[in-house]
Amino acid sequence: MAAPLTSAEETVVASYSSDSDPERVGSTTGKKTSRVRFQVSRVAEDEAERRIVQTDSAMPGQPETDREPFLFLGVCAMAKKAKSKYMTEILARIGAEFEQIRTVIFDEQQILHAPVEEWPRCDALISFYSGNFPLDKAIQYAKLRNPFLINDLQMQYAIQDRRKVYEMLAAAGVDLPRYAVLDRECPDYSPASLEEFEDYIIVNGMQFQKPFVEKPICADDHNVYIYYPSSAGSGSQRLFRKIGTRSSVYSSESKVRLTGSYIYEEFMPTDGTDVKVYTVGPEYAHAEARKSPALDGVVERDKEGKELRFPIILNNIEKLISRRVCTAFQQTVCGFDLLRANGRSYVCDVNGFSFVKNSRIYYNDFAKILANLIMRRLAPELHIGWSMVLTQSNLN
Repeated sequence: MAAPLTSAEETVVASYSSDSDPERVGSTTGKKTSRVRFQVSRVAEDEAERRIVQTDSAMPGQPETDREPFLFLGVCAMAKKAKSKYMTEILARIGAEFEQIRTVIFDEQQILHAPVEEWPRCDALISFYSGNFPLDKAIQYAKLRNPFLINDLQMQYAIQDRRKVYEMLAAAGVDLPRYAVLDRECPDYSPASLEEFEDYIIVNGMQFQKPFVEKPICADDHNVYIYYPSSAGSGSQRLFRKIGTRSSVYSSESKVRLTGSYIYEEFMPTDGTDVKVYTVGPEYAHAEARKSPALDGVVERDKEGKELRFPIILNNIEKLISRRVCTAFQQTVCGFDLLRANGRSYVCDVNGFSFVKNSRIYYNDFAKILANLIMRRLAPELHIGWSMVLTQSNLN
């Protein structure tokens, strides 16, 4: 069961109202941002791009003697992420709307090979793990320079371990599928910890009827299997990272894997869709539904080749779940997966820093919320003047 609401969360529930604006379906915020689209003119976009500093040219490694009336927002991530279309869209909006913020994109080669003492200085830092990113060095840099962290770095180690993710979700009062951990690397592990039968398994004394889900403990391993009962033809559906038009394949193999460590969990019967949620702070969540990869493994794509997704409205409990996930993992920008089943909502995965693809409204909201957060935190101590971008609640 989900934990009871705190007094602060009761206030959040009371403040939420249904958003009937079709342009904003799928996005929710405690302080409604203006419904007027933030249109960045070509001139403004050019000016914003000039404010994005590349570390191999204009950004010095040493602080200035006389500080200019602006602050530096560092982006420390692998180049594929830091210079992606989605990041560029957001940084351009921040630069156009908030002239006090200069963006510094750390050079990938510098991240990988230079000591952190040579990395550029910044006042606020966006940094997140992806393949080959040296998270330990980013943590060293944060300790050395003490920037305002958008996403906590140490917590990103926890996100890479599905055991820790589930433990933290449970502690935060978030509903999870019923599950058990089979850790073959644990000193107390015994082959007797797993008993397998035709239509069910027993893991550490807990019984799971087929269908059930088998997930590797390592969150970077996306080879998730779903095992079917004999009444449904047996076999298993094998999920993996999308490859072309496929996200899973059927296998006639009905036996669970005998090497490696896994989480086994109850299969949640949804309506054939998964819900992807993206937070920008505890009071904002954008949600989209997609076809579940467990159906037939065929990825539905639009004419541009992007996976088809549909904006949806979260209910009040799901908004509180978003708040709790964002807060528990200390990730301002955080993606996670929801399963709607049996009239309830369950979190089955936390992904950390994640973007919505191709949503101008999301980019607008993201830029305003993040920049306001940075300015509210740093402008007073750096003696930088600024005015908060008005939200809908300010205008009413």
